[in-house]
Amino acid sequence: MGVSLTPAAARHIAHSLQERGKGEGIRVGVKTSGCSGLAYVLEFVDAIETEDQVFDSQGVKVIVDRKSMVYLDGTELDFVQEGLNSGFKFNNPNKTGECGCGESFTV
Repeated sequence: MGVSLTPAAARHIAHSLQERGKGEGIRVGVKTSGCSGLAYVLEFVDAIETEDQVFDSQGVKVIVDRKSMVYLDGTELDFVQEGLNSGFKFNNPNKTGECGCGESFTV
């Protein structure tokens, strides 16, 4: 399955990479954090590691490390604007719950 981007997320990431002036794509991962156990991590990638899994979605490279893939397989990353706020939204079919503030999740 992999990790995919909506057109809105792909446009935002491609624009950010262009403004940054370098980068292979965006890394999507998880770390232990928050009251529910896991939190999403996003960062630009300048060099792809041999153990990384790379997915091309909407013309943007999405890079995921093998440990995070267990929690992220099938996830779609969206970029949404709600009023004055904007940010990424993770549509993760593996998620079984999340904390009240939405900062962390469980599988």
